[in-house]
Amino acid sequence: MVGVGLYFYQKNNDLDDYYVGGRNLGYGHIGLSVVATDVGGGFSVGLGGLGFTMGLSGSWMLFTGLIGAWLSAVILIPRLYRMSSFRSLFSLPEVFQSLYGKQAAIAAAIISFIGYLGFTSSQLLAGAKLASATIDTLSFTHIAIILGVFTVVYTALGGLKAVIMTDTVQWIILLIGLIGFGLPFAYIELGGWQAIRNALPDDMFSLGNFKAIQMINWFIAIVPIWFVGMTLYQRIFASRNIEEAQKAWFLAGLLEWPIMAFMGVALGLLAKVAYVQGAIAFPSGLVDSEMGLPLLLKEVLPVGITGMVLAAYFSAIMSTADSCLMAASGNVVHDLIGKFLRLSPKAHIRFSQLTTGLLGAIAVYIALNMSNVLELMLLSYGFMVSGLLIPLLFGFGKVRYSPYTAMASMIAGGTTCSYLVWNKLPLPLGLDPNFFGILSSLLVFLLFKNIRKA
Repeated sequence: MVGVGLYFYQKNNDLDDYYVGGRNLGYGHIGLSVVATDVGGGFSVGLGGLGFTMGLSGSWMLFTGLIGAWLSAVILIPRLYRMSSFRSLFSLPEVFQSLYGKQAAIAAAIISFIGYLGFTSSQLLAGAKLASATIDTLSFTHIAIILGVFTVVYTALGGLKAVIMTDTVQWIILLIGLIGFGLPFAYIELGGWQAIRNALPDDMFSLGNFKAIQMINWFIAIVPIWFVGMTLYQRIFASRNIEEAQKAWFLAGLLEWPIMAFMGVALGLLAKVAYVQGAIAFPSGLVDSEMGLPLLLKEVLPVGITGMVLAAYFSAIMSTADSCLMAASGNVVHDLIGKFLRLSPKAHIRFSQLTTGLLGAIAVYIALNMSNVLELMLLSYGFMVSGLLIPLLFGFGKVRYSPYTAMASMIAGGTTCSYLVWNKLPLPLGLDPNFFGILSSLLVFLLFKNIRKA
């Protein structure tokens, strides 16, 4: 991975190269990079947890990823390409600037930066928890620092091209690790199909073992990110043309569901079989569904095979962490501080590399001081999605609204969702906090649009 970063270190001549890959990449690399970024450490470990508790029906979570990708390809990408300033855009906040003006762009940049810095930390935290549960000789702190250093180095050196090319490699490693080693060896070690089938009830092998509210919450939680993710906008801008971008998004959807979805939950289901058979036991005595997969790797798979599957999961973790780090760096350098600097293209790249390195160090520090992957992801994600979705959708309409309307909507949505997540408040009908964040953002937007029109 560091070798890829060093290679592209020599290839970056300007910010187009560093942040949007020279705007000439094809759908294959882009599509693999999109899915590798979206299905990272949190989703990988989370899918294992769903497979442990729900069985194969947990795969429906990533079906919403397919819906989000395809909706974005049909609705969002054509609208972006129709913007007169499209070929000069680097980031999502610049889209907001085109729609609402500079004030809204700065607010969007701050929201996106905070969200993606938290995302980066959550991926490093997921990797550290996964590895520290399976490798006795390395501590949580050691793993977090190791993952952070290597991810930061190749990302800072090579920019988006390095991130996209390493994403391609990491996705291939993930497929080989899970399909070629993890699933078949776990299947054999647990006694084959009959032993697996006898260990669990029928509903674990059914695709209908879920409640309607779960599908609704997955839809609310996952689909919006395809419209407001800075990492995704960077890849749209990096695509050679609209056809390549749309094909990349269609490919990414198919790779998420059914391929990655069933691989992830199948391993979680096999971890449940191992638990029922007594092959694994939880150290605290309390069943933690997300720890079932690491324990399966440690206790059931042969030495060497465990390492291959761990490499696959580390690939998933790093492929998301590097993209989130690039997004946060782009927000700081291009959308905030960089607008006030007068630097040559080469100097601007050096400044971008230093910023990426600094933000990576901060992300490692945050990871070392947090304990819950899901909580950190939800906080970061909810703050960003609930704040940005509504003003973005209204911005693509025919009516022009004031920046104050957009900014009020961003603040209302982001703070509402973050407050609900942070305080773990019980919510009506069991709905996801993002629902109430997006709803508050919509209500405030509608209120302000009638008070102040552009």
